[in-house]
Amino acid sequence: MKNSQLAARTFLAGFALLLSLFVVACGNDKGKVEAVNMLYGTDSKVWKTTKETSSAGDKVKQTSEQKQEELRIFANGNYTMTSPTESVSGKYTFDQAGKTITMTPAGATAAGNQFAVETLTEDKLTLVGTSGAKLMLEKQ
Repeated sequence: MKNSQLAARTFLAGFALLLSLFVVACGNDKGKVEAVNMLYGTDSKVWKTTKETSSAGDKVKQTSEQKQEELRIFANGNYTMTSPTESVSGKYTFDQAGKTITMTPAGATAAGNQFAVETLTEDKLTLVGTSGAKLMLEKQ
């Protein structure tokens, strides 16, 4: 009786360990930066913010207006950021090796805003500003 209970517990413990390893391996895209076409798909892709953190790592509560903001990235190197009250367009450059994206608004005289790209997959994009603040976006 004791051997069968021990075998069952060993099996369940092994199964739980494998399951947790699988979940961790599949669920964590942090640090994964795929090809530039993940930014725009075949022609363009719309990204919406799902979470924002401050430079201290604290979650930033988004207003209802911020929840409606969209970032559309086009295959031709252009982007558009829209909200209910404004729209900004410009050009971007993506450095996959350096894991950075630089976004320069149209008509800007200074260099654009550079962000570290922490994650870039088909469905997720995480941008880190120079202050350390993070913006986590998902494909719409």
